[in-house]
Amino acid sequence: MKKLGIYIVLICFSCSAYAQDLNAHVKVVSGKIQTSNRHIFLSLETAMKDFLNGRKWSADNILPNERIECNFVLNLTNWDGNSNFSGELQVQSSRPVYNSAYTSPLLNLNDKDIDFTYSEGQTIDFSDQNFQSNLSSIMAFYAYTIIGADYDSFSKLGGNVYFAAAQTVVINAQSSSYKGWKAFDGNTNRYWLAENLNNRIYLPLREFMYDYHRNGLDQMADNTAKGRKTISDLLPSLTQVDRTRIGSMFPLIFFTAKSDELVSIFSKADSREKADAINILTQLDPANGTKYQTIKAN
Repeated sequence: MKKLGIYIVLICFSCSAYAQDLNAHVKVVSGKIQTSNRHIFLSLETAMKDFLNGRKWSADNILPNERIECNFVLNLTNWDGNSNFSGELQVQSSRPVYNSAYTSPLLNLNDKDIDFTYSEGQTIDFSDQNFQSNLSSIMAFYAYTIIGADYDSFSKLGGNVYFAAAQTVVINAQSSSYKGWKAFDGNTNRYWLAENLNNRIYLPLREFMYDYHRNGLDQMADNTAKGRKTISDLLPSLTQVDRTRIGSMFPLIFFTAKSDELVSIFSKADSREKADAINILTQLDPANGTKYQTIKAN
């Protein structure tokens, strides 16, 4: 009987070890809200963290050390003192670079259309079949997007199923009155991010993400010059992205996440690689043109 009990514990531990995909760090910032009741903000923070880390988002067995590192910072700007909240959500994710201590950013975005209801102690429920709450749908959408981006960086178009799941969340949210889910809510919202990630127009950018990480960054620890040369040779492929959709969300969040890293990579290149990188990056990402010019000086 004692051995049976041990086996049951080991089975439970084994199952729990594979139960999580995300290692989400959640922070709820409430400094703009004047109230003496701070418990609800701690309760919300815990509920969000439990929701993101406690749910099985992918179909694969993920070991504890393979969980995807991500950050959710919810900056609350309004609370009615009851259950209605609004604010902004910053979402970041990264993936490790092979044979190094460096982690490469994959997503870095700020969602300004955050409105939801939450009561202290409430369990956050979610279903892939229908819209249950705005808070759970927003977090599920970004959980699937984070996993899709991670998978895309390790296998070519490996994030397909997760980007499709994120789009399903968007479709289910069309019945809600909350902002950020519809095409007419602006061109930098959850609707357009899902649309871009599932649109064949952006396949060159998604394929670039794989080659950039696996054949470029992951090789740099063993051979820095070779890895950088691979990335340099890949940059022209970004010009395949439809220029008529300039300002679309996927390219925008790509360069927001990667601009500093690209500057760091090419700052140590030879003069020819520097010049080519500056020309292409400035053309594709004019908003960060001044930043790319610093490559020359290093």
